[in-house]
Amino acid sequence: MQQQQPDPRWQGDLWLATDYCLIAGRAGHTDYHAHYPHQVLIACEGSVEALVDGTLERGAVVPIESGRQHAILTEQPLISLFAEPLAFELPALRYACEQAGADPGQLIEMLNNRPRRPLQPRLSKALQRIRLLDADTLPASVLANEAALSISQLERLFSGQLGASVRRLVLWQRLRFALQLALSGSSLTTAAATAGFSDSAHLSRCVRRHFGIRADHSVRHLRLHVIG
Repeated sequence: MQQQQPDPRWQGDLWLATDYCLIAGRAGHTDYHAHYPHQVLIACEGSVEALVDGTLERGAVVPIESGRQHAILTEQPLISLFAEPLAFELPALRYACEQAGADPGQLIEMLNNRPRRPLQPRLSKALQRIRLLDADTLPASVLANEAALSISQLERLFSGQLGASVRRLVLWQRLRFALQLALSGSSLTTAAATAGFSDSAHLSRCVRRHFGIRADHSVRHLRLHVIG
């Protein structure tokens, strides 16, 4: 008998907010990968398993820090939270997930009401501008000018306080925008072009690098809900 291969598709609901997103459903197979946001896995029942920096992590709630290499090993129903480090501390995210359990509505309410990390005013202004990014280009010089900084000052501010480059945060916002377009019905080609990727292959590589999944196997099987 031929052995059944694991289904690579994520299936369920995706809630997309400004600084976090939440997937509730059945997790698909993921390759080993790392990404900018913190991630917290919540088992709908029992425990969830993930390989994090080569170590097996298991529990009802498994937090994964920004930038750590990992792969999700559980393919049963779970909740997966992705949250920007510039807005949330990982211990606070873990606490919220432990309190909400497998209730996405309660978790969303807790996250929406939770104060964000305080940031230096110029950094906060630059981040707000990045979050407004859609189909337009955003040169570093324009971003620096709007924050009343030089490009070198802007880069030092981002790397020193956030541990991430301006380019990395802009890419994350473009990826978020492209996924929103694809989940809303646009083709991957259209979503990629509109969000500023060179082509659909470029977008697909970014999705695989950030989430360990194939975009064409996943985006059509998630129902999108936009928050705010």
